[in-house]
Amino acid sequence: CNLASKKMEAIHAILVYSQNVEELLKRRKVYREIIFKYLAAQGIPMPPSSEKHLLIDRVKQYWSGQLTTHTSESGDRKPHTQVILVQKTQREKSLQDDIHDLGEEFCQWFFALLNSQHPLGVKSEERWGPEHFWEDAKMKFCYDTLEKNTEEYVGSEMVSLRLLSLVKEEYLLFNPNLRANGLKCAMSRHGLVLVAVAGTVHRDNTCLGIFEQIFGLINCPIRENTWKIKVVNLKIVGQNALEPGVQIEKPSIKYEPNQLQELYDGKELTNIQHLLEVSLLTMGSYNNK
Repeated sequence: CNLASKKMEAIHAILVYSQNVEELLKRRKVYREIIFKYLAAQGIPMPPSSEKHLLIDRVKQYWSGQLTTHTSESGDRKPHTQVILVQKTQREKSLQDDIHDLGEEFCQWFFALLNSQHPLGVKSEERWGPEHFWEDAKMKFCYDTLEKNTEEYVGSEMVSLRLLSLVKEEYLLFNPNLRANGLKCAMSRHGLVLVAVAGTVHRDNTCLGIFEQIFGLINCPIRENTWKIKVVNLKIVGQNALEPGVQIEKPSIKYEPNQLQELYDGKELTNIQHLLEVSLLTMGSYNNK
């Protein structure tokens, strides 16, 4: 799928291919005014007419701990290590926001396209097919009836067809909860973007239950702004086995992005099934009729 993830990719590329701080700040897109405002925000006064190379030198001094800010000189000096930690936290927060935006846009695209394959759905101009998956894509599908059922598929064609059949042949519609805690995203150290989303499953005018789905997305190295699905883990829990009086809560993801990241780093992608099993809000069954 083509996603507007230019911001995240551009930031990553610039950081990777910049040899040092000076080379990074000398880039044309890093305007003199931006550096000037940054120094001012850090309490480092500079003459308004300062040239860009002088501003860069002052930033280098500040980042290396050779410079005390105006605030520090007045008696409120903070250790340089604290400055580094703040900068690191800000960078991580910005990256996490970009990843979350990517995950939200992916879910909007994916579920709109999948639901459009429903016989009564609004047709999409975009085609559903294996081209949206890596050739060695894997899928684990778990649904609860009176006993647990698990299906596994390997290959872009098989994964694509199984997801398609849920909507086209079993007449299911997926309604993801992209607000509050219904969506959690993370990136592994290898660049795999993890998207965990919860929502409700419907057929006609009936809400059958809830679902929880986790995607592993990998950026295509030869097609700009294109992410393909590497792994899919889907679990559906229906209502008909719930105890009397039990209501389905608003679907949400109970674990945090760092748990997703830790689970994937250095492990098989499909190991996430365990996390799915312990994090679902309610136990029930998937009505496959």
